[in-house]
Formats: sequence, C-alpha cells, structure tokens
Amino acid sequence: MQNPEAERSRVFTRRVALLGGAKLVAFGALGLRLHQLQVRDAPEFALDAEENRISQRLLMPARGRIVDRTGRPLADNVPVYRVRVVREQARDVAGVLRALAEVIHLPAPRREEVVASARARAPFVPVTVRDDLSWDEVAEVAVHAPDLPGIRLDSGLVRHYPYRGEFAHVLGYVGPVTERELRSDDDPLLRVPDLRIGKSGVEGGYDDDLRGKAGLLQMEVNAVGREIRELRRRPGTGGADVELTLQADLQRYAHRRLASELGASAVILDVHSGEVLAMVSVPSFAPDAFVNGVSHAQWEDWRDDPRAPLVNKATAGVYPPGSTYKMMTALAALELGILDQDTTFYCPGHLQMGRARFHCWRSGGHGSLAVVQGLAQSCDVFFYETGKRVGIDALAAMSRRFGLGGASGIDLPSERAGLIPTRAWKQRAIGEKWQPGETVVCAIGQGFVSATPLQLAVMTARLANGGYAVEPWLVRPPAGRAVPTTPAPSLGISPLSLALVREGMFEVVNGERGTARAQKLLSETHRMAGKTGTSQVKRITRAERAAGLHKRKDKPWQDRHHALFVAFAPFDAPRYAVSVVVEHGGSGSRTAAPIARDLMQKTLDLDPTGGRATAADDRPLRVTVPRRAG
Repeated sequence: MQNPEAERSRVFTRRVALLGGAKLVAFGALGLRLHQLQVRDAPEFALDAEENRISQRLLMPARGRIVDRTGRPLADNVPVYRVRVVREQARDVAGVLRALAEVIHLPAPRREEVVASARARAPFVPVTVRDDLSWDEVAEVAVHAPDLPGIRLDSGLVRHYPYRGEFAHVLGYVGPVTERELRSDDDPLLRVPDLRIGKSGVEGGYDDDLRGKAGLLQMEVNAVGREIRELRRRPGTGGADVELTLQADLQRYAHRRLASELGASAVILDVHSGEVLAMVSVPSFAPDAFVNGVSHAQWEDWRDDPRAPLVNKATAGVYPPGSTYKMMTALAALELGILDQDTTFYCPGHLQMGRARFHCWRSGGHGSLAVVQGLAQSCDVFFYETGKRVGIDALAAMSRRFGLGGASGIDLPSERAGLIPTRAWKQRAIGEKWQPGETVVCAIGQGFVSATPLQLAVMTARLANGGYAVEPWLVRPPAGRAVPTTPAPSLGISPLSLALVREGMFEVVNGERGTARAQKLLSETHRMAGKTGTSQVKRITRAERAAGLHKRKDKPWQDRHHALFVAFAPFDAPRYAVSVVVEHGGSGSRTAAPIARDLMQKTLDLDPTGGRATAADDRPLRVTVPRRAG
C-alpha cells in the first residue's frame, strides 16, 4: 500500500515542474517579442512615431502670369484677405458668424455652408468664411476681433483678370479642383485646398506650365493633430509666365468695336507669320466669376443665353461663309483653266437649272461680267456658272489648301473644323448622292459649306501673302527661347490666278461698283482689299421672295442673315488680315465691312509687328511652337 503523503509529494512536484516550464516558455516568448519590438522593428516604429509627430503640408506656388506681346499682364495674381473660423475657439460657430455678418457682408446661405464645413472637419482646422475682403473690411474685422472668438484673418493670392471680358475667351478661366480632376491627375499640388487650376482657353491649355511646383511645410503636432510649431519650410516653384502674340491695345479696341453687336467675332493675323494679333468674341463673360466657383444661377444664365457668351466664336463658331468663299470658287476655276481674265458669264438675275431657280442678290442682274468684276460686284450668277463647271470635289480641294474644312491647329482648346463637303462626304454622312444644284449653292458659300472666323482669316492671309501656308498661333515659346521658324510651304497657286483674285478684292473696296466701296481706309498711304459676305440662315421660299418678305428689315434677330467681311492691307505690301462675322447682322457691306475697316485702320496705326520678319528669300514663315492645348 502506497504512502499517501509520498503520492501527494510526487503530484505536487510534477505540477511545480509543469508550471515552471510553462512560465519559462511564456517568459521566453515574451523576451523574443520584446526583442522583435525593441530591436528588429524599432526603426519602423520610430518612423511611425515621427510621422505622427510631424504634419506635412503642401504650399501653393504663385501661378504664372499671362502677358501680351509687350509684356503687359492679362492674367495676374493679386493679394487677397481672408477671414476664417476655428470651431474649437468659436464654440458656437453659427453665433459667431451671425455676429460677423453685422460687420461684413455675409449672407445666411454662406453662413450655413461654413457651419456645415466646420462640423465636417477637426475642431482645430480653420474654415474659410470669405476670401475676398477689402482692406476696409479687414480693418472692421480687426476692430471687432475681441467680440469674434475663433475668427482669424490671413492673406493669399487670387487670380485676377484686369481687362475682364475683353480677353476672356482667349485666356479662359481658373476654378476649384473637381473630384474627377483629382482622379485623373496625380500631381499632389491638386490636393491643396485653395488651389485653382485652368479650365479653358490658355489657362486650361497651358495649365501645367502656369501651375508651378508645390512647396513643403513641416509642422510639429500633438497627439490629436494640433499644430505646435513650424519645423521646416521649403518654398514652391512659381509657375512660368506665358506670353501671347496678342497686342493688348488692339484686342481692347476690337472688343469695344464689336461690343454693341448682339453676337460677333473678329480675328486679326500677321499674314507672314500667322501670329494672332487680336481674337474677339462677343458677348463675353467675366472670368473672375469662376475663381471661387460660379453660382448655379449665373451658370444657367450664361448656358441658356441664345447669344452663347461662353463660346469662343472665333474658333468654335461655324457659319456659312457666303460670298467671302467666292475667292475659292474663282481660284479653282482659274487653276483648272475654266476661267481666265477675259471669260464672262451673263447674269439676268437668276440661274435656271431644270425646275430649280437660283437667284442673284441683285434681282435685276449684273449683265456680262468677268472674274474681277464678278468678285467686285459679288455676282451670284457668275459663281453659280463657275461652280457648275468646276464641280464640288475641285472646290473642296482648293478650299483645303487655304485652310478651310479642317482645324487650323491653333494652340487653343475646343477649335471646330467647319465643313467643306465632297461627293464622298455626303454619301458617307447622309447616305445620298450629290446633286448638281448643291454644287451651285456651295459655290457661293452656302449649303453645306461652313467655316470659323479664324479659318476665314487664315484663308485671307494665304491669299494676301502670295499663296503660302502660314498657320495661326498664339503662345510664344518660354522666355529666352527663339521662335522656331521655317519658310512656309507654297500652296502651288499660279501668280496670275492670285493676282486676278486679289484685284477683284481690291475692286470690292476701291472700285466704282464694289460692294464695299464706302469702306475705304481713312489712311491716304494705305489701301485695303476685301470681300463682303451675307449668308442666309433660313431658306427663302418662293412665296416669300415673291412677296418681298426676304428684304424686310424688321425680321426677328435669329432669322436675319449673317454679315461677314474679310480683308487684307496694305494692298501693295500686305501685312495684316482681318475677318469679321456679325451674327444675324443682315448685310456684310453695311454691318461687317465698317467694323473690319476700323479694325484694319487701328492695326495699321499700331503696327503691332513692326517690320515683318521673313525667310532669306522673303517668303512668309511657318512657326512651329509646342501645341499644349487639347
């Protein structure tokens, strides 16, 4: 029989051994874990601790300026004063904002937005209340500061457009970063709360250059993220300035000259280099309104306005060119040998083709005319007959050589291409065969034919410079870099054909029977050549023509014809080309031609390019600059 005392002793000893072993294992595991935490993982925890202790913030750089060809700022940055509120200091944010509204203008809807924004953020994060305070308002807030707990004043930079709408369509505008832009652009600068980026025009197309590079601020913070002290500051790199080919005084004059029209646009080019000296579209808009996000009501007003103030009509407005297209019809026929300087057609006031009758603008007809007087008097029947013999595909081929029917490639976004039709185009786009009557209509710039004011200016520049393919451009290379140029390629048009067309354009303005003979330049030393155009926007029925309703001057604005005029000067040594389109202006000779004359006279007076630069053989230049705009 076993001794009970001995059995208990063995059990106890075994339990002590097991317990000791378990403790040894536990302390061993604990030691290994401590070694891992304190030795192996120490650098990682130190980094995490450092990141918790140091808050890094991106600093917004100054946005680059946009200047004209003389260095005059067109888009700049100006200091602004902001008022912000800190929730933990204000305690009752709504109450403090009500008190602030008695000192400065602060509508109730804006106060509600600030309260909601403050609740969504940490209590110590400042929330912007207004960022457009005047100096007087800053002084008022400072005086009442003891009664406005949690209110802070600070300053910053905001985009400023000193000429407001006069350059709006070219410059574009900036605005707050959207969620879609954050997802599509990995630049960390976009996460800076007050950053504004380009949305349209040069601001949008050259945003990468203008934006600059972010700086860095390191702040020491406590456990809840409150800032304690500044540790390090690395300033950002300001954006590069962008210089345009525009001349500010000429642009401003052009805008004022067009401003009285309900809708209009104008483009002025250097015929030898393609530099855009002025580009105007009216009505315009205030680009400053977009800086902090345009109101929904204002956006709807602009969007729904039938005059389309947000559209740059110079590059995105497409119009039937009307009689300004007749130079293309004449050149196509001259180059094919269908016309020469002595070829005449008789105009009785209409052309009969089968059962269709195509009318001339002069109901009594022009009689017999050759090409020079056909252009000078803008006889429709002369060009009906010419176009019928040339054919639509030959018309299209000549038009494309002069820049019609395709985007010019100017360094601005959202350019439209217009349309120069062909037989193949109609079959592909509409599924129908081309009809002979359609060629007749297209020959005078109606029907399917459409172009932008910029394309019409390019066409005119190429006619003026002797038939060389200059291309329009707007943004100069960065400072310190020369403008890269090569001689512009020839369009391959015979000098005689060009001379006849240019003589016809000269007679339009200076001839006894020219359609713009009342619009000679005021200068005694310079003469201008041009071409009127009046394009229909609504088909005239036989009944309306018989009743004379198509000549009524009291028609609704949207039913009136577009008025166009293109010109170049000086005639003997061309330097500048201009195109003007007045939407529903009624008559090219009465409405558009006087504007174009004034713009050309102003251009010659200012002479923005000075002595023109050409290649060694005196040919016009093709300028190749980086095309940043999409």
